[in-house]
Amino acid sequence: MHDRRSAELETLRERIRAVEYACRPDGGTLPFGIPELDACLPGGGLTLGAVHEVAGGGEEAVDGAAAALFAAGIAARRPGQVLWCVTRPDLFAPALSQAGLGPDRVIYVEAGDEPTLLACFEEGLRHGGVTAVVAETARLSLTASRRLQLAAEGSGALGLAVRRWRRAADAADFGQPTACVTRWRVSPAPSSPLPVPGVGRPRWFVELLRCRGAETADFTLEACDETGRLALPAELVRRSPASRPGRRRAAA
Repeated sequence: MHDRRSAELETLRERIRAVEYACRPDGGTLPFGIPELDACLPGGGLTLGAVHEVAGGGEEAVDGAAAALFAAGIAARRPGQVLWCVTRPDLFAPALSQAGLGPDRVIYVEAGDEPTLLACFEEGLRHGGVTAVVAETARLSLTASRRLQLAAEGSGALGLAVRRWRRAADAADFGQPTACVTRWRVSPAPSSPLPVPGVGRPRWFVELLRCRGAETADFTLEACDETGRLALPAELVRRSPASRPGRRRAAA
């Protein structure tokens, strides 16, 4: 009975996806290269020509370092220029370079306030001359996100909204509905152990909190390398597929 219901539910999701994307250009997907993660995403990867939002967990909601590097790694794996919009001049370019996004590929825009930042975000997506647009924003209403989504669909550009707040308490806004295709939360985790004293490769606890037509899931992953790619920790790769991370939760 359970298998039958699962099959019927998956069929219904496919029909919904077909209706949602019937009138949209097929922008394709950008796989993460981790089968367990890509299997959770419709089409086997992150939808292109769409807007995705990501935030840090806990105190990371304020500085947004892990979320920004997660976005940088995604943008780095696409060819072409990247537009990065901020309201606070605290972006550390060398860190983006370590995540695969070199300074020669990034155009920085420092907006004076949130409305100006969202206007730059939308204009960058509409322009079509950049491969991805990243914007560090605290506020993202349903109306604004719909405008951004339509702009991304029209140009085929990838939009990444990195949510940052002045205070951790304000991060409750992250639960409000938006038109973004996926919603992620990235939190620091203990780094990879080494056989000698030292600090290993950073790790993140990555949560897929919302995804159209798919279930939510969470993963413990090694942070982006110099090519922007994530990885499963070595000890998890050696486990059997049934015991690997990627716990699926309630349907989105």
